[in-house]
Amino acid sequence: MKKVFYLKTCGTCKKIMAEFDLSDWELREIKSAPVTKEELAEMYNLTKSYEALFSKKSTQIKAREIDVKTLGEKDFKDLILDHYSFLKRPVFITDKEIFAGSDKKNLENLRAFFETK
Repeated sequence: MKKVFYLKTCGTCKKIMAEFDLSDWELREIKSAPVTKEELAEMYNLTKSYEALFSKKSTQIKAREIDVKTLGEKDFKDLILDHYSFLKRPVFITDKEIFAGSDKKNLENLRAFFETK
């Protein structure tokens, strides 16, 4: 399995994805095809944390007046399943590895992954 979960209107996703040959990856646009419970469970099995998959930059946080500091793992899971913008993106996932988000360390690990393939 090799999947990329992304948002087509996200410039950061486009920029990151353009760096790599994704011809043999399944591309999944999360607004038109939201993440399923099963897919989120696969991601969780690799991260052991829903918070690690949660985008704290989502515009929905302010719109819904959510205090992120009060959220637990079940809350993070429920929110990600409720609205696509709560998933940190892009998410690159294989059978054994996951790279979620656009932070510097994650991108370094993602580039290293592609260099060894």
